[in-house]
Amino acid sequence: MAISSGSMSDLHSDISHDQHAVRRQKLVEMRAAGTDPFRASFATTHFSGEAIKSYVEGQDNAVTVAVAGRLVTMRDMGKSQFVKILDQQGQIQLYVKKDVIGDDAYAAFKKLDLGDIIGAKGTLFKTKTGEITVRVETYTLVSKALRPLPEKWHGLSDPEQVYRQRYLDLIVNEESRKRLMLRSRIISHIRRFLEDQKFIEVETPILESTAGGAAARPFVTHHNALNADFFLRIATELRLKRLLVGGYDRVFEIGRIFRNEGVSRKHNPEFTMLEVYQAYSDYRGMMVLIKDLLTTLCLDVLGTSEVQHAPSGQVINFGGPWCEVKYKDLIRETTGDAGWFERSKAEKTAGAEKLGLSIHPGWEEFEITNEIFSKKIEPNLIQPTFVTHLPKELCPLAKLTPDDPTTLDVFELCIGGMEVAPAYSEQNDPDVQRAMFEAQAGEEKQNIDQDFLLALEHGMPPAGGMGVGIDRLCILLTGAESIRDVILFPQLRAADKP
Repeated sequence: MAISSGSMSDLHSDISHDQHAVRRQKLVEMRAAGTDPFRASFATTHFSGEAIKSYVEGQDNAVTVAVAGRLVTMRDMGKSQFVKILDQQGQIQLYVKKDVIGDDAYAAFKKLDLGDIIGAKGTLFKTKTGEITVRVETYTLVSKALRPLPEKWHGLSDPEQVYRQRYLDLIVNEESRKRLMLRSRIISHIRRFLEDQKFIEVETPILESTAGGAAARPFVTHHNALNADFFLRIATELRLKRLLVGGYDRVFEIGRIFRNEGVSRKHNPEFTMLEVYQAYSDYRGMMVLIKDLLTTLCLDVLGTSEVQHAPSGQVINFGGPWCEVKYKDLIRETTGDAGWFERSKAEKTAGAEKLGLSIHPGWEEFEITNEIFSKKIEPNLIQPTFVTHLPKELCPLAKLTPDDPTTLDVFELCIGGMEVAPAYSEQNDPDVQRAMFEAQAGEEKQNIDQDFLLALEHGMPPAGGMGVGIDRLCILLTGAESIRDVILFPQLRAADKP
């Protein structure tokens, strides 16, 4: 008889409850016998991967190791057991034999459960099947698991549970574990690359009295001691550019950004951003920087310059030629209208609707045009593409293009159908910057960051600046389907209380 998904879930819940009770009873018995089921420490000599690499071919029992991890498989053969433990480098097999560790220790070992964390000391040997294994001489239970691990096929089928109980996902899902480990390696490489290029890493405030540096809705909180509202930062740009004024010629920050906006496959309200600024450079200098960064990143972390892009079926080639194309040329090509930028708002609205887009009547002309770019152009830019010279209305912090004052000296690097890294020739004229801020603010001029304008009046060197969405980059390089898959603990609704 088929079991419905609801009854299957209830069955698993009942089994889990029963196992919890059994494990609790084992805990009582251990403590009664004087065994501490939650040790303070265990001295290891190797992670699993290191231990396996240290094996000397043809020399069984020549290398002694001490390893620790979570029991994930147990194969009982009567007077011996083959088990595997999991640590941050992966799994290693242990061979536990009654004749070696003694009757009492072996009897206690057989009472262990999957999920228990143990430490073991012994020598390395290779089994008949060729697997490097620890021949256990002594072992220690270091932490008793009172709850069972999820079943391989049924335990974490709900995506919401995967994100809410990420610790379980990391235990049972090797793909998730490797993906999130890869994220750490990606960030580590970025830091090393920039430091090698003489950039200095800094930390700037998360709480700001003014929300600036991007066009986004901020999260608001109240500072009790100062009796004032503050904003969680929506960008680090204005703080980092103050450092350019102060003499930091090459500066970067990798940190959390908070924007009180929508959630999607590419968006999370809390995300990680790299912002980097280089004095005496410009947006073209940033092109060189990001291409070198991503090319070396792929080779160093992935071992290849080619990455499979599952949604399109294409292979993204970071090592090949990168495209460069002007924003206006893409719009003209997509609309089939060489005179698009001379059209009236009504004509642009009609042209966009002809492409199947819904246009809000209150939108400005540049917003109509940018909707075409966002919905009809960007998703098709799979290979690395620098889209340059965007409309001036899209960023008040960049310099105007000298031969076309309707556009900016900027680029958006698009890869895999999404923006990964915008970059600018930074505006350093305080009067022009003030005028652009005021035009953007409209009637809300009280929200302009006056302190930043004051800093510019002291003189900021010409500079190139760039932001890189770390989470989006990780989506591309790990093959993840969603931004939630590359964030350890993505934002979720509060869990229902029992």
